[in-house]
Amino acid sequence: MNLFSSVLRWAPGLCCAALTAFGSTAAQADGMVPDTSVVIVHEQDGEATVSVTNTDNKLSLLHVTLEDIPEDTETLLFVTPPLARVEASKNQQVRFILQTREPLQTQRLKRVIFEGMPAQRDQAQAGHAQVGVTVRQNLPVLIHPKGLAPNRTPWLGLAWSLKSDQLSVHNPTPYVVRLAQELRLMPGTGSAMLPRTYVLPGETLTVTASGSGATTVRLQPATVYGFAVAPHDAPLTL
Repeated sequence: MNLFSSVLRWAPGLCCAALTAFGSTAAQADGMVPDTSVVIVHEQDGEATVSVTNTDNKLSLLHVTLEDIPEDTETLLFVTPPLARVEASKNQQVRFILQTREPLQTQRLKRVIFEGMPAQRDQAQAGHAQVGVTVRQNLPVLIHPKGLAPNRTPWLGLAWSLKSDQLSVHNPTPYVVRLAQELRLMPGTGSAMLPRTYVLPGETLTVTASGSGATTVRLQPATVYGFAVAPHDAPLTL
């Protein structure tokens, strides 16, 4: 199961907009599909390239927008081209170029939106409605420091603690950790909900938990590409 499209909701997926009605309904859909669920930029390479395919049957415009997460607003990347014409069933190479003043010490997280916009609309027939739909793919962008070893199980480095009804998770590692928001406290039926589906390097999140007497927390981690792995039980420091 891919948590990118289900449990994690780390990437909002497909969003539809630009609806115009003139009577009864007909629809057009324009889709730009990247060849990955996560863009990974390695500092040692200085850039990464993603191939985006126009799955529509008409020429479309590809608009690429970088977004900061609320916790990290430093400008680290730029994309080229930010706007491109892509023929039906053809693809466009999009480059993500790193621009940092100092060497990175930890993984960094950004987002990118790939949006397909019709280059032109057919004139609506009299008495019929024409609905234009633009489809957006909103993906994570992970920036990986030079010299940092890959880590397939970064959630093992999280430290969990429970004091009264306050559950805290601390990430002392240089890795961004992905996991589902829902947590289970064991033994018993206690539970907690994280505010989001990632824990940044050096960050501590604290939430209210239900239940008492728990000694472990069960979490649902995910790989860097958003695929669910087996649930993991981590010990709680009380």
